Amino acid sequence: MKGLPFIFIIFCLLSACKDDDIPESDPCVSLSDIVYAPTIKEITLPNRYQPIQQPLDNEMTDEGVLLGRHLFFDPILSADSTMSCGSCHAVGGNFTDNKATSTGIDGINGKRSAMPLVDLIYVEKGLFWDGRVSTLEDQALLPIEDPIELHDTWENVEAKLQRSEMYPAMFRKAFGINENCDISKDLASKAIAQFERSLITMGNSKFDRVLNGGDTFFTESEYRGSLFFFDRDDDGTFVPDAQCAHCHGGPLFTDNTFRNNGLTFFTDETAMNISDRGRFDVSNDPDHIGHFRVPTLRNIEFSAPYMHDGRFNTLEEVMDHYICGIQQSPTLDVLIINHCDPEDPVEFLNEQAKEDIIAFMKTLSDTTFFNNPEYQSPF
Repeated sequence: MKGLPFIFIIFCLLSACKDDDIPESDPCVSLSDIVYAPTIKEITLPNRYQPIQQPLDNEMTDEGVLLGRHLFFDPILSADSTMSCGSCHAVGGNFTDNKATSTGIDGINGKRSAMPLVDLIYVEKGLFWDGRVSTLEDQALLPIEDPIELHDTWENVEAKLQRSEMYPAMFRKAFGINENCDISKDLASKAIAQFERSLITMGNSKFDRVLNGGDTFFTESEYRGSLFFFDRDDDGTFVPDAQCAHCHGGPLFTDNTFRNNGLTFFTDETAMNISDRGRFDVSNDPDHIGHFRVPTLRNIEFSAPYMHDGRFNTLEEVMDHYICGIQQSPTLDVLIINHCDPEDPVEFLNEQAKEDIIAFMKTLSDTTFFNNPEYQSPF
């Protein structure tokens, strides 16, 4: 009996240790002491750019764009914290990774090339190469849980952001959340979408300076290339239509449509067997087999390799395709034709024409876009 008190004490101590081993859930932390007063972001558009439209529930603010920039470049969004959105959409590559196809955190390659993330605020017909989502908010949700890309879960990402020393205050300033537990995937995607909408080309390319009456002029080759590109006569002298501006027109040098540009041969009987059916897999419309988004040509010389699968390494290879390499198929765009028949001078584009068109496309380069401090990684 004398030993019972001692045994009771030991039992209590062991019980206390056992209770201590059970982790308590982290309590939510109030953020009400942080001022919420977002500032609407001012956007200055280059000449000839159309007015921008934004979602009423996610208008760009300085605080929202800043938060989105941090999230975009932060590897915290990946399962092993090794990759970020910016890993496949790097600033110097016109927000691409300059690879034929990108590799995710598990070393698995995707089947498509990373698209340039420029002037996306003007996209109205669906994002990605196949247009499978309609908004940048929806687009920002997908790479995190894609097993070939960042391969995390939003539940895990939300928990990491909520525990962060930095992000709760940033979410408070951007969206007015009351506590760190209010951080959600929807707010994270809204912030990333705000940053991506802010990536507007700056209108400082040689083409823009010439068009706006600046102190620079086209070379003879660049000028001839512009005539081919835009299908213009030079003082009444016939210039073949290279069919470029029909799809890559306007100040953005894209019409943001989806087209079959003759990359893959197929027939009605073999259409369903091609490796990538593009827009069809979203729309289920047979007329969309082989259709992919028309990308912008702004800063195109920095976006190599080219096409949805990165099959062409240089602009010369791209031009060779459009001049002589068009593959026939039932859904081929009516504007896409081979231009290499020397017996038909109306359609013939020679090596000099190819060089001239490439020279003109390089006048669309604007390195000030890459150097904009608001587009750089904050880390």
